[in-house]
Amino acid sequence: MTPELTMLTVSAAAIAFVHTLLGPDHYLPFVAMAKARNWGLGKTMRITLICGVGHLAGSVALGLLGIGLGIHLASLTWLEGLRANLAAWLLIAFGLAYLAWGLRQAWRRRLHTHRHHHDGFTHSHEHSHLTEHRHVHAEPGQPRALTPWVIFVIFVLGPCEPLIPLLMYPAAREDLAGVLLVTLVFGVITVLTMAVTVAVALLGLKAVKLKRLEPYSHVLAGSAILACGLGMALLGW
Repeated sequence: MTPELTMLTVSAAAIAFVHTLLGPDHYLPFVAMAKARNWGLGKTMRITLICGVGHLAGSVALGLLGIGLGIHLASLTWLEGLRANLAAWLLIAFGLAYLAWGLRQAWRRRLHTHRHHHDGFTHSHEHSHLTEHRHVHAEPGQPRALTPWVIFVIFVLGPCEPLIPLLMYPAAREDLAGVLLVTLVFGVITVLTMAVTVAVALLGLKAVKLKRLEPYSHVLAGSAILACGLGMALLGW
């Protein structure tokens, strides 16, 4: 390995770590959804890893296709920008939809009092329209199986913007082994950083007891996802 490629590989690892850590969209949606939907750590890790791999796959495929077709990788950066905008607005749309659904669930959870008169007596009781009809495994209308797939599709469409520039040097030298090495290092560090950050956040939140906010867990999750989408669209996360 040449000194230049060694430096590029180290840079790829550092950029992957910093880029992932400074981009809340890489981990906040998983933390928010895991808390709102009571996913276990194992399930959350599986979804995070699958989405992380999907997140990388699009940029890797685009970069390798550009190399194979002899397209200068710099000319592909505009396409990565287009994909970033698409992913941001999809995340915004999903966040808004989930926020609206969460508000509906919170409204149905609210307690209200019913009064009954019979045999000369009056009594009252509190209930919510959600809990009285709740199934033991799911809340009514809860899109259990759909949500992870929506997040996966958004992450597949979302690009890893730093990857294409990192591939330029080894590609220009026609060093396929260098291209694969840089891609592998960048990908592994990105996915591991996502997984570790999500795990640490979830373990830390276990110690936080916010009973009063539990009815609004889906609202908070939708708001977090919406904030990530807005951050990508407006701040370039």
